[in-house]
Amino acid sequence: MPIKLHRFFLKQLRKMRWLPPKIYTKISYQYYTGKKLNLSNPEEFNEKIQWLKVYYHPKILTQLVDKYAVREYVKEKIGEQYLNKIYGVYNKPNDVPFDELPNKFVIKATHTSSHNLIVADKNNLNKSKALKSFKKWLGKNQYYRIGQEWAYKNVPPRLIVEKFLKDKEERSLIDYKFYCFKGTAKFLEVHLDRADNHKRAFYDFELNLLPFRYVSLEKSISKKVEKPSNMDEMIKLSEILAGDFPFVRVDFYSIEGKTIFGEMTFYPSDGRKDYIPEEYNKIIGDYIELPILKIGQKEITEIN
Repeated sequence: MPIKLHRFFLKQLRKMRWLPPKIYTKISYQYYTGKKLNLSNPEEFNEKIQWLKVYYHPKILTQLVDKYAVREYVKEKIGEQYLNKIYGVYNKPNDVPFDELPNKFVIKATHTSSHNLIVADKNNLNKSKALKSFKKWLGKNQYYRIGQEWAYKNVPPRLIVEKFLKDKEERSLIDYKFYCFKGTAKFLEVHLDRADNHKRAFYDFELNLLPFRYVSLEKSISKKVEKPSNMDEMIKLSEILAGDFPFVRVDFYSIEGKTIFGEMTFYPSDGRKDYIPEEYNKIIGDYIELPILKIGQKEITEIN
């Protein structure tokens, strides 16, 4: 089958999000990477992420990807002092008390990715437009919206309102994302200028640039990034939160040297963005030690 026709065929199949996970992940993975997914013997990082989506289902994952429910886990593991302040959590758009909120705040959907409203000046907020957005957000299910990311399947749709965070030294918040494997942080990803000129790159813990990426050079960080004073603390806390999970990315913000928890992610970019150069897909994939799926076992529900 010609390549273009085959890709068109995969695109149509990708819309069938109700397909069984073993089938759907293979379709989606091949559509985005051009590679065939080997669930029987995954080797590359994104292959293993797909395997985890299909087979690794400890119930706690649902709590940890829920932007509200995860707070209890963070409080228990490392302490409430690392949580951002929240003004409330709401089930319906009209429940959000705009008049009672401060001039600056952030509203996020607790059950999906990238559904955020950053309000830097409430006087400029179009409430009608915001409510329409909230209604759309609450009507989406991350599992069916993207690539059957299992942990999100049963997260209740809600809105959480958080304190607006700002570091005096930066125009927008810097994200520090720690890639943890079996409770050990191996490297981090840094995101800059999300609002204006979003760029990212991978670093070691001394903030030396690592030789791989998954975005274009134009979207990669080219300037030097200074090591925050609380880097060691963020590494330690990420490893505590990561526990014994085969893989999880733990995100933090550094606000004038104070560590603030962001979120936990088990399927970065839905496991569909390959690393460049190509060999790093296998190199990073080797960091993930997948649990053993026993003969006849359909899914893993316990953390080893």
